[in-house]
Amino acid sequence: MSRTMQDPQVTLAPVAPHDLPAFKQEMEDSFAVAVIEEFGCLPEDSIPRGDDLDHSMTVPGTVLLHILCDGQRVGGAVVVIDEETNRNSLDLFFISSQKHGRGLGFKAWTAIERMYPATRVWQTHTPYFEKRNIHFYVNKCGFKIVEFFSDRHPDPHFPGPSGLPGGGEMFRFEKVM
Repeated sequence: MSRTMQDPQVTLAPVAPHDLPAFKQEMEDSFAVAVIEEFGCLPEDSIPRGDDLDHSMTVPGTVLLHILCDGQRVGGAVVVIDEETNRNSLDLFFISSQKHGRGLGFKAWTAIERMYPATRVWQTHTPYFEKRNIHFYVNKCGFKIVEFFSDRHPDPHFPGPSGLPGGGEMFRFEKVM
């Protein structure tokens, strides 16, 4: 059996400016699958798109990364690196739905951790309904749930109603390195 069949190599590569439209579309497609699987449809404003993605990709310290498996694009990540505090954020992370269940997400996450060894704390968020993500971050990657956002405890960074199904309830995770 070839090495690729046994242990695919997962690497990271920066997103070039000319790749940005395709990167954003791949991200939208990946997020849409999860919402449709859970709710049977894709309500308007239920996933990050257009201006929301543009805004998240222009925050100071943002790094856009392709996730590659044996040289082929299988996903992506948007990380925000704070070199002063070393409290970094995984803002967006996706693996193509056709590649789920192969361990590629975990390999990609460990590659991100290796890329930023000075990180003291990683932070990320995921919607309450995303059980697969919650399992991934807590059971596979070692994050801890540190906060739950709801109508009774809104996220101070994203106040107001959310277009997310399930009322916009979100978990915030941290991983102390």
